Amino acid sequence: MGTTVRNRIDHLVTASLERLRREGLFPPDWPFVFSVERPREKSHGDFATNAALVLAKAARLSPRLLADRIVAALPEQQDVERWEVAGPGFINFFLSASCLQTVIPAIQQAGSRFGESSSGAGRRVQVEFVSANPTGPMHLGHGRGAVAGDVIARLLQAIGCTVEREYYINDAGAQTLVLGRSVLFRYHALYGQEREMPEGCYPGEYVEEIAQALRQRDGERWLSSSLTEDPPMAVVEFAMQQCLHWIRADLALLNITFDTWFSERTLHQQGGILRAVAQLEAQGLIYEGLPDPPKGKQLESWQARPQRLFRSSQFGDEVDRPLQKSDGSFTYFAADMAYHLDKAQRGFDALVNVWGADHGGYVKRVQAALAALTGKKDLLTICLVQMVTLLRGGQPVRMSKRSGTFVTLREVVEEAGSDAVRFWFLLRSAGANLDFDLDLAMAKTNENPVFYVQYAHARVHSLERRLRERGLAESSEPPLLARLTEAAELDLLRLLSRFPEMIEQAALEKEPHKVPYYLLELSAAFHTYYNGCKILEEDAQLRGARLALVRAVGQVVANGLTLLGVHAPEQM
Repeated sequence: MGTTVRNRIDHLVTASLERLRREGLFPPDWPFVFSVERPREKSHGDFATNAALVLAKAARLSPRLLADRIVAALPEQQDVERWEVAGPGFINFFLSASCLQTVIPAIQQAGSRFGESSSGAGRRVQVEFVSANPTGPMHLGHGRGAVAGDVIARLLQAIGCTVEREYYINDAGAQTLVLGRSVLFRYHALYGQEREMPEGCYPGEYVEEIAQALRQRDGERWLSSSLTEDPPMAVVEFAMQQCLHWIRADLALLNITFDTWFSERTLHQQGGILRAVAQLEAQGLIYEGLPDPPKGKQLESWQARPQRLFRSSQFGDEVDRPLQKSDGSFTYFAADMAYHLDKAQRGFDALVNVWGADHGGYVKRVQAALAALTGKKDLLTICLVQMVTLLRGGQPVRMSKRSGTFVTLREVVEEAGSDAVRFWFLLRSAGANLDFDLDLAMAKTNENPVFYVQYAHARVHSLERRLRERGLAESSEPPLLARLTEAAELDLLRLLSRFPEMIEQAALEKEPHKVPYYLLELSAAFHTYYNGCKILEEDAQLRGARLALVRAVGQVVANGLTLLGVHAPEQM
């Protein structure tokens, strides 16, 4: 539509305010800052503005009187059928049918690009997501974060940003040694040297798979390795690479790829942590002190020891954070800090992290470190994703043989399919727990949300086939859209006009769940229209207009599903 309908109403209000300024109601340099929003209640119109409320003081009028003046000064146009002043001074706008009908040619012209904008053009954004430890198969929580991160990246691209997807490989921590030790125990067992695996080692059949692959490659080479000391790094590296191979394969099942795979180990090898710590030290932000006790631990099980602390409380954190332990080794936080400094130095305008909710305690400290190191407070946005409960027959499914402790992502994708998994992972906001009903996700009924939306797209194409089968001719003239006056048709047009706004809002707010919410609402309105209205009318003019509307719905559903990484089938 060139500009969104919301922008057109914004321009309309601004034109009225400028006219009032010329009449002396506002100071010459007074900024007009106001909002134009879609009301929740349909009875309040298509749009509402708070301009009169926020500008009343500058105009030295009550909000209601200023609202009346704004309405009286609105320029003549055809977009708004009527307006009203409501409540303390809101102005509600009711769009004309002719304005709503302009969305169809806009969709026809833009096609698969309808909904895109250039509001983010020129901005480089990095989205880091998944970043699961390379110590085993991916679970459903990883999968939910993967889909959320991928769709956030797609949304940012839709508003014109240049986006880079990054996976941070945690390949330098103690968990990698645990993996190597677990594999080595299973490797020894393959040669009949059965021993009880120490507490804390990883269970699951996948560990034995790695051990078998290790034996196939190296034979008896590692039988002399101690099971009580740290495992050989060659074994650790082999095990991690096997896990990364599985992770890449699991992500490929969901059509998720990354531009960069960043190794934590390189931070240590190239001195990234030392440089970040030295920079903070030069700024006077590190001191020797006693850290606060960790939350959730009994005081008797914890003993305070002097450590090097970062003054993170000066940058919005609750307490100051340790960077080095009493033995001189760096904390996990120090590596996180150095990693985010590295990202900032690569020239991104914005950084987005998608983390599991169990990392919530790290949000403020990492943002504080980045603010201290870069001087930018709002460079990093962190989206936390809650866990997923898998249900089968209404009961939770808790584990699989392969992982030993949890259901793997691959098992669910192979059973339910990529489309269902991607759509279902976005059915709740990232901050809400999600129940994944496996039976419902696979059902071919309207109770299954992904089926319901895909069926709307398929129905559009079924109309096209029926049109051809009945030999109904289509006019070469543009459809007479003025014939679209039924309430259900106007409701569909309103929904279609919202699509670009929804995309921009979902992108800016990093809320990918807004897309399936919208698609479900649009599909419900379309199914109602399809069931209650004769689309293939004998009246050629009306038929042409309704077909144009239906095709516009099909295009927008397809565009929305594409943003979700879900197929838009033509037959079901």
